[in-house]
This record gives sequence, C-alpha cells and structure tokens, in this order.
Amino acid sequence: MRDLPQSLMLFAAGFGTRMRPLTDDRPKPMIEVAGRPLIDHALERITGIAPDRVVANLHYKPAALEAHLRARGVTTLLEMPDILDTGGGLRNALPLLGDGPVFTMNPDVIWRGPNPLDVLRAAWDPTRMDALLICVPVAQTHCYDGAGDFALGEAGTLRRGAGHVYGGTQIIKTNRLQDIDEAAFSLNRIWDLMGQDRRLFGVPYPGKWCDVGQPAGIAKAEALLARRDV
Repeated sequence: MRDLPQSLMLFAAGFGTRMRPLTDDRPKPMIEVAGRPLIDHALERITGIAPDRVVANLHYKPAALEAHLRARGVTTLLEMPDILDTGGGLRNALPLLGDGPVFTMNPDVIWRGPNPLDVLRAAWDPTRMDALLICVPVAQTHCYDGAGDFALGEAGTLRRGAGHVYGGTQIIKTNRLQDIDEAAFSLNRIWDLMGQDRRLFGVPYPGKWCDVGQPAGIAKAEALLARRDV
C-alpha cells in the first residue's frame, strides 16, 4: 500500500440547499465566484500537486458539471438513484481511486494562502495517522459563525470540540470504510472510530478560509481573493 496519496476525491454530489435560489438550475460547484465556477478554484489547487487520478462524485443536476469536469481530465461517477453522503461516496469511488490513502476535497470553500494540499502532504505521517484533516482556526475563517468542529492537541491529535473548523480537505486511509454496513453514511463516523484509537490528526492552516455555502458567502469570498494583505 502506498504511503503518500496519489489520488484525490472531489465531493460534488450535494444538493446545494443553502445556496438556493442560485442552485435551482445548477449544482453548487458551478456557482461562480470571482468570475469562475467554484469547482475551478478547487481544480487550481489540485493542479498544484498533480495527483495521478482525480475522481468527482455527482448527483444533483449533473450534466453541466460532468461535461465541465471531463473537459479538465477529471473522472466522474454518478450516484443514482440515491446520494451516498461523504463516506458512502468515497467507498463507492474506491475502484477508480486505487489503493492507499487519498486526498479528499470539498469544492465549496475558498482558500487564501498556501495550497492546503501541500500543507497536508508535508505533515502526513502514515505510521501515526489514519486521517489528517486541515483545521482552520476560527479567527481565520469567513462566513462561519460557530465555535469550531475540533480541538487540536499539541501533538496534532484531534477531538471533538471548539477552536478549529474542518476546512474540507484531508488525507485519509480508506480501509475503515468497509466497517460501515449502510450504503450512505458520513465520514464523521469514520473519524470518530479513528479518534477512539488516537489515529485522527489535524494540521492548522496558516492562511484564510471562506465557506461559500450560501449566497452571502460569494461576496465575502470575492473580497478575500482580492485582498493583498493575506
């Protein structure tokens, strides 16, 4: 089994409910931010690390997104009739992703700073870690009003708590996906299993991060991209 990830999963199957009415006629990854679809901002980061394979799962209004991704060399996988959530979607894509750990990325955020995939790859230690999550300090987030998803320990271990937001990008080993009986399930269930074994880790992101999960986030993301002081 490979120690460094050579493939990446893009989670692009969601309904974009919080983005309505903008998602009435298109999937959320095709919503434009700064003149480009959200998915292209993610693809720019992916190009920077040149993985062997990039796979995207699709479900809601997939036709335009499928054509857009195929033109950029991304393999697409249609989830029908039901959406499989992040855990089920990743497990469904394993025949296309290959063996070993994989990157996963949510395309509905904007990063301002170093490539989060580079940050993950530099910190990845498969001897200690089953998953390594990008964790953004709450003070460095935009369009986020919670207390955080995780508390980050000094050695990088994660536990549920306040202080850091999961940035939507990680490296994860996939063997535990087979432990879940349901077809559709969240990766949160896998993270909880890893956390119990102290195999769940995080790395803090040094830049800024904006959640583009609702229409108000578009202007905030565009303002963040335009800043010169980040």
